[in-house]
Amino acid sequence: MTAIAHVLRRAGSWQGPASDHVVLSYADRLLRRRRLYCASGAALLVDLAETLGVVAGDAFETGAGGFVEIAAADEPLAEIHADGATLVRLAWHIGNRHTPAEITPGRIRIARDHVIEDMLARLGASVAHVSAPFSPEGGAYGTGRVMGHDHGHSHTYGHLHGHGHSHGHDHTHGLADDHSLGHDHGPAHDHGHGTGPDSAHRDA
Repeated sequence: MTAIAHVLRRAGSWQGPASDHVVLSYADRLLRRRRLYCASGAALLVDLAETLGVVAGDAFETGAGGFVEIAAADEPLAEIHADGATLVRLAWHIGNRHTPAEITPGRIRIARDHVIEDMLARLGASVAHVSAPFSPEGGAYGTGRVMGHDHGHSHTYGHLHGHGHSHGHDHTHGLADDHSLGHDHGPAHDHGHGTGPDSAHRDA
């Protein structure tokens, strides 16, 4: 029998032990309605009221009152090192390309992207490939997601932002939902970069 979760509990707002856990990539941690598979092999249907970005330590509350904790999956990342002034300059170039970045003292991590990596190396970065959980910075106000431009392969990072088009509406990209977003701009309205996460476990 598939457990169903309609509620997300943020880290620190629920008490364990969790009955199970799911390991999700950064892309898959943006979702509303999706079938997931726990570490035990059990299925979990997540059906939230709105699309949310979840982080490690959050938990889905099941109808039975149990909790399924969320863990971050290891992902192929590029780790960028440089001296202090150069690293700040590199961070500016990464941000200028809307590339999701995890920033910690002395290093920046991004999803592997040979175009961005080559650019950073030319600017003085030392770039190494690592496998680790990816938890990049959120939007300017602590919400939403940043998404990189497409350099010939699909970036699966959703974001929520407003574009200043003359028809005056906001776009929501990358919502991991089974329902239509309610409008279609068609092929003539193309921002030139990929949108939103997809998952092999999403419901039909």
